[in-house]
Amino acid sequence: MNNETTTLISLKEAMKRVEDKLQALEAQFKELDFATDKLTQKFEYHSKTLASQAAQDELWAAVLALKFTPMELNILYSYVIDVLICLHTRVLEKLPDLVRGLPTLASVLRRKVKNERIRVVWESVLEEFGLQEGDITALCTFFIAHGNKAEHYSAKVRQMYIRDVTFLTTNMVKNQALQEGLLRAVQVIEKGKTVGASKEQKSSLKELIPSVKN
Repeated sequence: MNNETTTLISLKEAMKRVEDKLQALEAQFKELDFATDKLTQKFEYHSKTLASQAAQDELWAAVLALKFTPMELNILYSYVIDVLICLHTRVLEKLPDLVRGLPTLASVLRRKVKNERIRVVWESVLEEFGLQEGDITALCTFFIAHGNKAEHYSAKVRQMYIRDVTFLTTNMVKNQALQEGLLRAVQVIEKGKTVGASKEQKSSLKELIPSVKN
């Protein structure tokens, strides 16, 4: 075997070793990319969770810090409970076969998580009334915080006390999510989309809606 042949074989072996190392490096980079993607996903998930928790804490703090007079609180509470009852009633109209299984709005909010049919109807009802999930969170938080001490006023009584509840809400409520939720609730009622609610409905909602907090 002459020197030229020996050199050629050595060169091929060297190239093979380089190729093997490149393949090993490529495999390592793929593993690193996969690990990086996993870490990024976890980071994004935890970031969203922390942001959501922070927003909820801020919302609760804003609700509990409201400085309304008892009369003003009753008026806003009346809009909130009317909207919540209206939403529940509309869902039942669209799901008449589930009336017994959805006795409260809280039951709708719980079951929509795992029941696609209920979720689709719920989303369509929100769209129908121009509301968003964030609005419902704000309204339910308001209801849970103040429902045990507030009193429901009829539309006629509300107008006697305060003619511009939108102005009141804009000036007194600084938390954006809470302000938007309350303003949309007022808009829904003022547009006449709400339905009449019996004392039994109001009592049932007052007793059972707090469970949506969990």
